[in-house]
Amino acid sequence: MNIVKIKDKTFKTFIPEEKILESIKVIADRINEDMKDKNPLFMAVLNGSFIFAADLMRMITIPCQISFVKLASYQGTTSTGKITEVFGVNEDLSGRTIVIVEDIVDTGLTMKRMIESLGTRNPESVHICTLLLKPDKLQVDLDIEYAAMEIPNDFIVGYGLDYDQEGRGLRDIYTIVE
Repeated sequence: MNIVKIKDKTFKTFIPEEKILESIKVIADRINEDMKDKNPLFMAVLNGSFIFAADLMRMITIPCQISFVKLASYQGTTSTGKITEVFGVNEDLSGRTIVIVEDIVDTGLTMKRMIESLGTRNPESVHICTLLLKPDKLQVDLDIEYAAMEIPNDFIVGYGLDYDQEGRGLRDIYTIVE
């Protein structure tokens, strides 16, 4: 088991990169099948989803596009519950099939806000694709069609996810050691 220290916290390997990539392949195959006639626009939520989005896009074989939106709701290891849109969508979404690509859905508040924001732009449909889902922490009802993995309510880092802006480049996902 690999141990890493980031700032004042210690983390241990939780999900190895190989398992992450296998899980992404499963949802990429489903998206390829489900959306083969749709030409979806993937909306990756920065900063956390950039590695997941890159790996997912390399496995998507259907015609599609990708764009990025930046929302923030975390500070340190806890969600602030207050969502700040840093920069948003520039594309015309009217009649488009949208796939939101998120690193992790825990409370669901960020995702709910994003769906509401995108809904004002008249997309044909909006779908949620997340690398990680914390079902026990969800506070809102969401239809999450593509969740690569469900995890317990632990704080994690790596594979794009950070602790106070550090640790995003770790290839595996790590969980905090109490």
